[in-house]
Amino acid sequence: MLDRLSTALAMADVTAMPTAWTDHVEDASGLMGFPLVLGVLTWGYYERHGRWLSATRLWDAAGVRIANPASVLGWNSDKSYLRRLQASGVAIPATRWSNGVTQDEVEAAFDGFGTDTLIVKPTVSGGAWKTTKLSRGQTLTDAPAGAAMIQPYLPELVADGELSLLFFGGQLSHAVMKRAAPGDFRIQVQYGGRYSHVPEPPAEALDLAERVLAAIEEPLLYARIDMVRGAAGWLLMEAELIEPDFYLSEAPDRGLRFAEAVRTRLAD
Repeated sequence: MLDRLSTALAMADVTAMPTAWTDHVEDASGLMGFPLVLGVLTWGYYERHGRWLSATRLWDAAGVRIANPASVLGWNSDKSYLRRLQASGVAIPATRWSNGVTQDEVEAAFDGFGTDTLIVKPTVSGGAWKTTKLSRGQTLTDAPAGAAMIQPYLPELVADGELSLLFFGGQLSHAVMKRAAPGDFRIQVQYGGRYSHVPEPPAEALDLAERVLAAIEEPLLYARIDMVRGAAGWLLMEAELIEPDFYLSEAPDRGLRFAEAVRTRLAD
């Protein structure tokens, strides 16, 4: 992924230099010399979430020129932000929020949602990490530690796929449909997910993405808005503002808009 991003940035004469975020948790001085820091390959932040939050607070206080802003990299690392977006009128899947999922909560969710299949996942996660699909009658054997989400399984996610809209500098770049491999429910490429370019995303999907972006106050250099078409319309799955895959191999311009947005930010 680093090669793909570096190749795209080179199209706008921007040179990328990688540095591990874990090297800058206690001291931000090593980041201060860069004209712009891109927090787009922050591997493993969800497994070391406390250190990640400490780092983002440090970068914010130190005034590191980072995009997206350090404050965004902090709150976007916990999917409880979906509650705030929902309160702003953004439609999300039906969700039960838990501070430690129990089997009783799972059984109540089956009945409350009126479904025979559930998805259980921690609010701090990435790439379907510790995400479990449960059928009615199954026992939850690997419950997420701490805060978690319980949602009804959306068959549309497998039947139709998850749509991602990519924005750079506030402008739509491209759209990608992601579909799970046969027999799986996860759309990530490491689980066999297949991605394809969508030449013209539906107007309703674009409207949802724009409402999501309008609800976020901080200036964003990049955003990936993931959604699925439910029975009653498009639902926000995630607003990926930290460590997103931009799917540049599916972008018609191979990332030129991303590179130009970075170059514009550098010139500000």
